[in-house]
Amino acid sequence: MSNSQPNASRQTIRRNPSGRRRSPYAIIFRTPGAKAFSAAAAVARLPISMMGLGIVLALNHIYGNWTTAGAMSAVYVLSAAVVTPFYARLFDRFGQRRVGRVALMLQVVAMLSFALGALLRVPIPTLFVLAVLMGVTQFAFGALVRTRWAWALRGEKDDTLLNAAYAFESAVDETVFVLGPILAAFLATSVHPVSQLVVPALCALCGGMAFFSLKSTQPPVIATPAEVPQSGEGGVVSDGGNVRDGVATRRIGTRRHVRSALLYPGIALLVLVFVAFNMSFSAFDVSVTAITKSMGLERIVGLQLALFAVGSLVGALVFGSLRLKGSHWSHMVILLAVLSVWYVGFRLSADNLVVLGILEVFAGLFVAPSFATGNLIVKDIVPDESLTEGLSWLNTGNSVGVSLGSSVAGVVLDAFGPHAGMWIPFAATACSVPLAALAWLLARRRRR
Repeated sequence: MSNSQPNASRQTIRRNPSGRRRSPYAIIFRTPGAKAFSAAAAVARLPISMMGLGIVLALNHIYGNWTTAGAMSAVYVLSAAVVTPFYARLFDRFGQRRVGRVALMLQVVAMLSFALGALLRVPIPTLFVLAVLMGVTQFAFGALVRTRWAWALRGEKDDTLLNAAYAFESAVDETVFVLGPILAAFLATSVHPVSQLVVPALCALCGGMAFFSLKSTQPPVIATPAEVPQSGEGGVVSDGGNVRDGVATRRIGTRRHVRSALLYPGIALLVLVFVAFNMSFSAFDVSVTAITKSMGLERIVGLQLALFAVGSLVGALVFGSLRLKGSHWSHMVILLAVLSVWYVGFRLSADNLVVLGILEVFAGLFVAPSFATGNLIVKDIVPDESLTEGLSWLNTGNSVGVSLGSSVAGVVLDAFGPHAGMWIPFAATACSVPLAALAWLLARRRRR
């Protein structure tokens, strides 16, 4: 089947028989294989929302030390953040299935080894080593599934469908972050203190194996002339390349070095935007936990935090159904500016949890669209051969921001009290606005 056929079929279903424009979500999931790879990636992403909290719950129960538990979780998150772009380059260079099957096995073994170490109460230094090993085997399924969407929706005249796909995946992320902590807390308290470390490993294994088995939707590897098999090796594919070990390869005209995604205009600054942007979430989590504890209402902190994710989930679904005018950069600047204004209300309503919850829902409407817009910006700037790496750098920015936000919030809370931490989300997001504007300016100048 030629490349034009899937796209042509999608063009014919944009309107239903009554003449109304169909939902972009209905259109994207008519794409062959889309439901399967999106569902598999959703299951495989569950560990990202369970492991951080799961480590804290397990270590505090077994070792009775909050400081060690928090430090262990931070070490795991930072270790994963450091290696995520490295794995992404491998995926871009050699293909998702070829690299993913090996990396997934290493990841599952490392996760189960850490769980076993905690269960056997190994010495703390040994457990730190296992946490680092577990972190360095992690890779970003979110980047992989978004790369698949970009390939599946190639050839579209505009970004309407890709915007819907990325918004949907942001909604999946939010759903994962709503359900993951609840499931981790339930397993730790009702099943076994280490069970919340085992279940994520099984989710990664099942979802990951299903995802990598879907060869028909796998993006091709872009090979240099020296790497393209000679005629007769492998089957010929529609774009003039070949198939090797289930991975399509496309020829490019001249040999070139595939440079890092960070070297493209605006990408490095966009990563810094995501670092500042994500500081707000973990700082908010820590601050709300401290406030509810000071009120004697710590038992409702999970519900209070979930309201933020619910708003973001709704925002993702609405954003994906819209056709917005203007550039993605302009959307990013506007979304961050509006979100920073909403964060002022967090501090003003910190003593009224009902009002705070309402503000969380409305502020959350702008969160997932900001993530989706960032991914679209990367898709616009970074070429296909580095797309997974570019998307993974945003995940790295997320992880670094979350770690910094927790650390800064802890210092502020100890120095100024629980309410002072509620200013951090505003300050962090407000700082991201000029960074996004500067990145937009840089990208426009380089394009001209």
